[in-house]
Amino acid sequence: MKLVIDAGNTNIVFAVHDGERWRGAWRIATDAQRTSDEYGVWLGVLLDRAGIASAGIDAAVLGTVVPAALYHLRRLCRDWFGIEPLIARAELDWGFAIEMDNPAEVGADRLLNALAAHHSYGGPLIVIDFGTATTFDVVNGNGAYVGGVIAPGINLSMEALHQAAARLPRIGIGRPQQVIGKSTIPAMRSGIYWGYVGLVEGLISRIETDFGGKMKTIATGGLAPLIAEGTSSIGFTDPDLTLEGLRLLALRNPAPLLRARDAEHE
Repeated sequence: MKLVIDAGNTNIVFAVHDGERWRGAWRIATDAQRTSDEYGVWLGVLLDRAGIASAGIDAAVLGTVVPAALYHLRRLCRDWFGIEPLIARAELDWGFAIEMDNPAEVGADRLLNALAAHHSYGGPLIVIDFGTATTFDVVNGNGAYVGGVIAPGINLSMEALHQAAARLPRIGIGRPQQVIGKSTIPAMRSGIYWGYVGLVEGLISRIETDFGGKMKTIATGGLAPLIAEGTSSIGFTDPDLTLEGLRLLALRNPAPLLRARDAEHE
């Protein structure tokens, strides 16, 4: 069984795949100061509740956009499971070209999304990830990663609006029944929701013009289903895209060996 860890700016997702199906997935808030022992105790309880023996996990793959969290997550794999995790990096075998000026600067989550999306849906395609940032990643018909767009995330924009305008409250996102708000909160919700729908539609159109043809669109991230309700521009939603990308990456690359000095704290 394989332990799959997706460490984002907001949450870290831990999942287990047994070679045929996902056995479970669990989420915790990202905290770069959380130690490997804290992760180990928390994850051990969840694995036990799911009927998964820790001793049965014999491989791990890890993707992170939070460098400060990498040390403790790697120690978790070494100290609690006795395995060395495969770390998602640009220099691994992805099975496709990374057509960027500096491939190493592309976030692992964006490459993982591209890998999983092309594997499941073919190409050319645009992957939209509604995370801390809203990213648009472009994959050509051969599966090559050719670039993308980065915009502020929805929750980040809502918080910035509240922080910068003294009389505007903190709100939650939802799909308004009408565009024109009759009071402050409905007007804010409309601006955030329909504003992001407009952002999505506009950027998809401009990316397709730049690319030179129609493309499939796949959305992922917690808010993907909500935004997809408001537009026909999003063809598919896939909440497990990054996890699937990690699983596929691990299939393409040999598992690293745990060296004796790496296991000294086991």
